[in-house]
Amino acid sequence: MSVLLRLVTQSFAIAVCLCGSWVCAQTVSLESLLNEMTDRSAITLAPNYVCKQASSYDRAAKSPDENWFANNDTSQFIRVEQNGDREESVLFEAEGPGAVVRWWVTAPHYKSNLYVYIDGEAEPAISGNILDLLGGDALAGAPLSAERARGQNLYLPIPYGKSIKITCDNMKEQGNLYYQINYRTYPKDVEVESFTRDVFEAQKDKIAATNAALLEPGKSVEGGERQGYKRRLSADMLEGLEGAFRIGGPGAITEIDVKLTADDIAAATRNVVLSIAFDGEETVWVPVGEFFGSGVGVNPYKSWYTEVTDDGVMKAYWRMPYKKEARVSFINYGGEDVDVDYSVYYEKAPWLDNTMYFHANWRQERGIETVGGNGTKDWNYTALQGTGVYVGDVLSVVNSVPEWWGEGDEKIYVDGETFPSHFGTGTEDYYGYAWCTPQFFEDPFHAQPRCEGPANFGNTTNLRFRSLDAIPFANNFRFDMEVWHWAATTVDYAVATFWYGLPGATVNGEIGPSRDAVEDEAAAPVEYDRKFTYTLGNMTVSEASAGSVAIQTMNSFKVDSHFWKDDKQIWWRDGKPGDKLTIDVKDVPVGKKTLVLGATVARDYGCFQLYWNGEKIGKPLDFFFEPRVEHRVVKLSVPKTTDAEGILTVEALEKNEKSAGTMFGVDYVEWE
Repeated sequence: MSVLLRLVTQSFAIAVCLCGSWVCAQTVSLESLLNEMTDRSAITLAPNYVCKQASSYDRAAKSPDENWFANNDTSQFIRVEQNGDREESVLFEAEGPGAVVRWWVTAPHYKSNLYVYIDGEAEPAISGNILDLLGGDALAGAPLSAERARGQNLYLPIPYGKSIKITCDNMKEQGNLYYQINYRTYPKDVEVESFTRDVFEAQKDKIAATNAALLEPGKSVEGGERQGYKRRLSADMLEGLEGAFRIGGPGAITEIDVKLTADDIAAATRNVVLSIAFDGEETVWVPVGEFFGSGVGVNPYKSWYTEVTDDGVMKAYWRMPYKKEARVSFINYGGEDVDVDYSVYYEKAPWLDNTMYFHANWRQERGIETVGGNGTKDWNYTALQGTGVYVGDVLSVVNSVPEWWGEGDEKIYVDGETFPSHFGTGTEDYYGYAWCTPQFFEDPFHAQPRCEGPANFGNTTNLRFRSLDAIPFANNFRFDMEVWHWAATTVDYAVATFWYGLPGATVNGEIGPSRDAVEDEAAAPVEYDRKFTYTLGNMTVSEASAGSVAIQTMNSFKVDSHFWKDDKQIWWRDGKPGDKLTIDVKDVPVGKKTLVLGATVARDYGCFQLYWNGEKIGKPLDFFFEPRVEHRVVKLSVPKTTDAEGILTVEALEKNEKSAGTMFGVDYVEWE
């Protein structure tokens, strides 16, 4: 028996005794797992399982020295089997006792059916179209089964006593299929009641009740005692502990509510740090915004463990046990005063031999240089020592361009693994969505409270909190995330990580993180609303009086010798007669009299008049063309250039009657 399984078997014996009899918890079942999902005390006790992940990660990634950032993360199966007249691809198989506890899939379309075979039975216990089973209503309904920003998610547990095999069919028609399956394995002497249709039918009311409970997180922590405070945290407080208070034990914090008031509330969410010490050891040190899942700024949303209300109150429902005392404090590292109105809810509770302390840590790196079109590096979320369980993270990203920043895979190593037992398929996949979708979503265990835009530019916050898919570790734990960006640019990463640990467990060899990062943040804070400038080569859009502007990738439109410089263009849409697009042009050579414009023609492009430094140049131009999208070079006479900078103005005119739109595109401005 492994060290972890031996440890968790002992912990399991302690945990079941709490129920008053061995019968109530000795058997793992669909019902007991659903109970565990909404029992906030369960996650505070050292667990009796190991957790791993099966996924469609690119099998070419062998080691850090061999294709480590390979990105063909689709339709990677164990094997293909023939089942009568049906060809089935095997996604996952495992020996029991165990339980599948989280699924995520995505695809361009869903032509395939899933089959779940349990305990070696010839007939599947579960079968049906992927879209109906994962994210649809066939098994659970929302929020246990829900589509979120094009990611299909299922959190309904599927226990098995002896074995499980999951397959899909129609892969020739289906084509791509990206998937992740998180699963538990229990010690051999743990009895597991396998999932069957009869068990499922008997638990439908329980499934419905679990769905309802997960949507009302505050109800699960009602009761207990409350202490509330209002404090002004002075600027540059640094090591002061204004706003601190202590509560005696044994007991557990059940909820913390905070509302900040400041002239720059976005900066305050980063500059004010929540610090919590249990029994004299500081285990929580995280900026307020990240601790409550909001990221930079106050972004309303709701999850099972955290919530931000429309009136700006940030709530956390993590259960935080302590043996003797807990101390909660707020520290202001910023340059302005911040008013803090907060409440702490707590209750008396026993401290057991396998009770774990709650931990939350934060780290940041600014200005990471990405290489574009390949993995830049593995960026470490956290490294833990000791015994505990990893329960989630909040990632805040600042992206300098609209192109997608999160192509990277998570790589999680448990207890000295040399190859990760959790190898993912993309950052957005880890967070339960797909296709880099810049769309708000919320769910009990994952959310995207902020995506600033346009596209994936600016501030983005993703979070994932773990329930049945929490990851235990007996000795050590390391979580790396690939920084894999489509563009060569710079990004900032900041992450808050959440975990429970037995006494003596540490992060990166110490209890708390360095203060340097948050002090740097206070000196140069991230802006909540970042102005995006559409820049391409020597052109920057300074104004569009109407319509929408974007940087469009054009490599899919290449035909013969027709191409766009750097495969991109400034793209103006939905302009009406009289509307204007203004482009600042740099690097203008003095003394030139011919402007050379790289432009796009197509069936939905319009007619325009161009101006240089306010002077009309040339006749109106009609960019309508059929039957395809092409690149054209336009030369226009201008007054002799006298400065290194100038302004190109594009005025929309009445479109060609044949044209389906009024688009305009330019990929370069040069001179002759």
